Amino acid sequence: MTKANTDAPKSVAELIVEYQPRLKAFIRKRVDNREDAEDILQDVFYQFIKTTEAALNPIEQVSAWLYRVAKNTIINHGIKKHEEAMPTYQDDESDNEFFKDISEILFSNEDTTPTPETEYLRSLVWTELEAALAELSPEQREIFELTELDGLPVKEIAQTTGVAVNTLLSRKHYAVVHLRKRLAGLYEEIICV
Repeated sequence: MTKANTDAPKSVAELIVEYQPRLKAFIRKRVDNREDAEDILQDVFYQFIKTTEAALNPIEQVSAWLYRVAKNTIINHGIKKHEEAMPTYQDDESDNEFFKDISEILFSNEDTTPTPETEYLRSLVWTELEAALAELSPEQREIFELTELDGLPVKEIAQTTGVAVNTLLSRKHYAVVHLRKRLAGLYEEIICV
């Protein structure tokens, strides 16, 4: 194998032809889907062309630059794909029923004075709910309280906090699962009797 003349700089097209097979193999080892690998490869070479056209200083270590950009693009692609693939949490009927029943006890506005039994149940449910909420991570507790207790829409919370909607929905889902398990015994005792 003879070494090419390294004195003359290679054109962008020559560099793409030279690095494409190795870079493609590098990406394919790290990405499951062939189409995704092709997209990532295209993105890497697009960034390469854009950088070489716009840069005042040429890229000195083309190989290192290409592999670093490929690695970062794979990571970014994986994060983006994960966010898109994250299922949005939809309350199922049993969760709706569960929280509806709990809410009736906690927030019922009786026209007349509440009975001592209702006051006791309300106090008991609040105590258990507060204890269960204290067991959640701060992020899960916050999203649950903002949506369920304060009635704020998830999109509004996402805009205010800068946290992705799917992330907030995921946190809420885990909070609901925990609270449902934690309050199931109490629910059975006071609602299903």
